[in-house]
Amino acid sequence: MRIAFASDDENDTTRAVVEAIDDDGHEILRPDGSPDWVDLGRFVGQAVVDGRADHGVVMCWTGTGTAIAANKVPGVRAALAWDPWVARGARLWNDANVLAMSLKRLAPDVAVEVLRAYLETPEPDPGEAATIAKLT
Repeated sequence: MRIAFASDDENDTTRAVVEAIDDDGHEILRPDGSPDWVDLGRFVGQAVVDGRADHGVVMCWTGTGTAIAANKVPGVRAALAWDPWVARGARLWNDANVLAMSLKRLAPDVAVEVLRAYLETPEPDPGEAATIAKLT
C-alpha cells in the first residue's frame, strides 16, 4: 500500500508514525518543498484523489489544520483521530481516506496504534454505503 504522509514539524511522534508505515511494508510518498501545513494537507489529499497514494496521513500540532486543508481537495474525507476506536470508526462509517493526527498531543505509541487501527480497517461498513455516498 502506498501512503502519502506529511507533517509540518518533526518529533518522536512523527518519527514513530513514519517508522511504523515503513515497518509495516508500506511505501511512503512525501512532499518536496513547502513546510506550510495548508500546502502539506493539500499535497496529501491530492495524492490520494489522483491515485498516487492509497491513503494519506497528515500531522500538525493539533491535526485540525492539515485535516481542513486536505478536506478542501474534492474527494478527500480526512478524519481527525486521537484513539484507535475513532480511527477505525472513521474508516468504517465515513470511508475516510486521509487520517489526521496531532503531533503534539499524541504519544508515539498511541499515534502508531491510531495509524494501525486506521490502516487495518480496509473497507467501510457496507451498511453505511448509502450514507457515505451522500458525501459525494
